[in-house]
Amino acid sequence: MGMSINTNVGAMIALQNLNRSNDQLEKTQLHITTGLKVNGPKDDASTYAIAQRMRGDIAGMQAVKTALAAGESTLNVAITAGKAISDMLTEMKAKAVQANQAGLDTASRVALSDDFTSLRDQLETIVQTAEFNGKNLITTGASALTVLSTVDGSTISVTPQVMNATALGLDTSTLADASGAATALTSIDAAINSVTSSLASLGSSAKRIEVQTDFTVQLVDILKEGVGNLVDADLAEESASLQALQIKQQLGVQALSIANSGPQSILSLFGG
Repeated sequence: MGMSINTNVGAMIALQNLNRSNDQLEKTQLHITTGLKVNGPKDDASTYAIAQRMRGDIAGMQAVKTALAAGESTLNVAITAGKAISDMLTEMKAKAVQANQAGLDTASRVALSDDFTSLRDQLETIVQTAEFNGKNLITTGASALTVLSTVDGSTISVTPQVMNATALGLDTSTLADASGAATALTSIDAAINSVTSSLASLGSSAKRIEVQTDFTVQLVDILKEGVGNLVDADLAEESASLQALQIKQQLGVQALSIANSGPQSILSLFGG
């Protein structure tokens, strides 16, 4: 093609290459700024779609983690209360054993009876305050605790274990006389066995929730790692690319300048 001031092919090519370098530089800067090589469907439609589905799974798992944590806390409160009740029953048994000794004087029996009643009242207080997030698993009328365990809606059901004085058969126990003390001792032994069994049941459920929680946490970590492998940018690679593109951009500007100066040589053809 002959020389022309209307169509500068060299400048057009230089400008195309410069624009291409600018686009690549802009993408690289975005990758470095966000830390992602796939910021949207324009970057890589299929990878973006896969990553979004995985992010949805992660969000669901996070909700399950929250539900499991709440369930675990509710159970821990019940177990802690149950252990305190078990200790209280041990003290009550000691009082009942003392009250069953022969020849106990009236003053001592009254003192033991008062202590026994006080411990039973404290047991009731523990039962009434063993509540988390409005849920009490050891009081009268307690309903089963249902804990979400998977994203598909599966649940872990925890059976309530009532531990108040009435349920344990201690509401009418007394150490006021020898006959009552003997009956109370038998009732306390039965109550200790009952609380021990209840704690074992609660502990089993707590362990199940703990295992599910650990699994869910590990699964979330694996999914996050998977998303990272798909969309995270290699910052070392991007840094090297950034420097190369900056140099390429500068060379493109110079090439465009050279190409634009070409038509100036036409003036020499018309020199005097």
